[in-house]
Amino acid sequence: MTAETPLDRLDDDDYPAYAMGRAAELIGTTPAFLRAIGKARLITPLRSEGGHRRYSRYQLRIAARARELVDQGTPVEAACRIVILEDQLEEAQRINEELRNAAPRSDCRTGG
Repeated sequence: MTAETPLDRLDDDDYPAYAMGRAAELIGTTPAFLRAIGKARLITPLRSEGGHRRYSRYQLRIAARARELVDQGTPVEAACRIVILEDQLEEAQRINEELRNAAPRSDCRTGG
């Protein structure tokens, strides 16, 4: 087993690698939008030791989806709720698929 290096974190979708300004730039929005979706509890950025918001790649994907909905005319609060529900549905479908794949297969010809 090898020890993890700081560079290994770059592959971690949950590592808070992006400061607010860079995060906003990456998804083509403003820091105010990121603050608004944080206030709506769509994402909760981690804080640096200095108190600055830090975002992960996963959070940026969620924020980008919310931005798409807002750009289409959906209010921020509603967009956040939609994204939360989409994320929950995706997770439930993933779990369902895992359970299906783990369940023993029955053979219709033997009745079992």
